[in-house]
Amino acid sequence: MLKDFVKLETFLTVARERSFSKASAKLGISQPAVTQQIKFIENYLACKVIERKKNGIKLTPEGEELYKIASRLEKEIHGSERDILKIINKEMTFRLGASYTIGTYVIPGECLNAMSEAISNDVNLSIDVSDVIVTKLKERKLDVGLIESPVMDNDLIYREWLEDELVVASNVPIPKILKTEELYDYRWICREEASHTRKVVSEVFEELGVSCSSFNVISEVSNTTTVLQTLKKSKKVEDKPVVSIISKHAIADEVAAGELFESRLRGYMMTRKFYIVYSKENKHNAYVDNVVDYILAGQC
Repeated sequence: MLKDFVKLETFLTVARERSFSKASAKLGISQPAVTQQIKFIENYLACKVIERKKNGIKLTPEGEELYKIASRLEKEIHGSERDILKIINKEMTFRLGASYTIGTYVIPGECLNAMSEAISNDVNLSIDVSDVIVTKLKERKLDVGLIESPVMDNDLIYREWLEDELVVASNVPIPKILKTEELYDYRWICREEASHTRKVVSEVFEELGVSCSSFNVISEVSNTTTVLQTLKKSKKVEDKPVVSIISKHAIADEVAAGELFESRLRGYMMTRKFYIVYSKENKHNAYVDNVVDYILAGQC
């Protein structure tokens, strides 16, 4: 079994995630496949290593011992991979794709420089919509993607990364907490129909019983940068604020500088997940692992 570390990797992932389903999502394989690999280990060792509980899973005493051994093996394997890469001295440009909000406002330039040093290679950042990033990953034109819209595909692995909050941004001061009826008093910059941001917002507004068709919409735009620039350049009228819904990351500098103002809806938070995504073919790629681990560790 030691020659086939894949099964031990599955065991380690189940143990760390405390869940067969979470391990399935992280490894990019089906839950029955995870169960089958754990059963193989138990048959091989002739003992139970994992017990299913109502609130998750628990390692048996034998499972605890196996976890220690497998963890040591994993550490040695990863160390050996890094040593091999040093011998090869492979020169390449790591291709990172990011959606507009992430690429422009979440990943700073110094993060890319530090990432480049961590993998000893250049990092090229491409910014596009989530759909295009997923397509480029499948076409092997990108190594890793950072997306704000969960465009799911069976050939890819998705790792939850950051939680983003969408807020109401205004070009003049408005109440920090907004009542539903106040939304109709403003001039709106909206995202286009196909936008994932608009989808998230529409779901919240539907719960609130708010009709976007009754808003005073002055423009519809395609991306976060255009929203931001339109807000900043709009004429400031105290009793007719220009507002839009945008990621809190995108307006952080402007809010800190007093150029824009952020508010939230009473009783609601508009949140979404940012995802790290890469091809299942790269599941054991040392370069991809290094970048993914670097991002998940909160280095960016």
